[in-house]
Amino acid sequence: MNKKMIALAVAGAVALPGVVMAEEAAPPPPLTFNVGVVSDYLFRGISQTHGNPALQGGVDYAFSNGLYVGAWASNINWVKDFLGSGSTEIDVYGGYKGAITEDLGYDVGYITYNYPGKGSASALLANPNTQEVYVGLSYKWLSAKYSHATSSHFVGWYGGSALDQNTRGSNYLELNANYDMGDGWTLIGHVGHQKVKNSVSIPAIYDASYSDWKIGVSKDVGFGVIGLAYSDTNASGSCGNPFPAAGASSYCWGTDKSSQNYKDVAKGVALLSFTKTF
Repeated sequence: MNKKMIALAVAGAVALPGVVMAEEAAPPPPLTFNVGVVSDYLFRGISQTHGNPALQGGVDYAFSNGLYVGAWASNINWVKDFLGSGSTEIDVYGGYKGAITEDLGYDVGYITYNYPGKGSASALLANPNTQEVYVGLSYKWLSAKYSHATSSHFVGWYGGSALDQNTRGSNYLELNANYDMGDGWTLIGHVGHQKVKNSVSIPAIYDASYSDWKIGVSKDVGFGVIGLAYSDTNASGSCGNPFPAAGASSYCWGTDKSSQNYKDVAKGVALLSFTKTF
């Protein structure tokens, strides 16, 4: 068979509907699990573990129509720092993701932050269990998200100068960037602002509202993803031992019910993380 006939034969084979030249990428599985460890668990720039490591894990299920549900958990100790009890956070959430164009997507949902064993709250700590609705937009490697608290109090905060008001309506607006640099590397950027509704500055302590930012990188090493980042906030106020008599930060927290070892959990910190999804 001459070269021209060979070429015609190959072309004919490609045209046949039963011939597969390359495998299509398999769709992601609907059920996924994730586990991870972080050197410090930060929630919107605030340490939830008083600067200590955290073990975390979750499960997600994505329906083919765009609906999703999931749950996630981590060890914490900020509730005890706030003179309550409990050392675990469990988040349960659900929502809907869709696409407007090939590059533009949206996400709407509802999340509950739960703290089992929170115990009897002190005069300084409202019920920390919190519910939020959220809406997000994504464009290529950029995303924006707005979260709005629907519970009577936002993560244990009271409002008003006499600590007698609720903090429903507290909200968080964030912008995120996850830029794929190739070879498993991703550049990470984040900026956000947390508004604690009805929180005000008084002589003893500053308003709990603040802004936070983060920059870092992650690397997919095959058996998981390693991340390194730096996070900081502009939360106002001082912190020390003993607790400042005036002008204290809302994020100057002790480590137990005797309120020892006060630490500014809103200060800048370097973070190391490892996560695996399967």
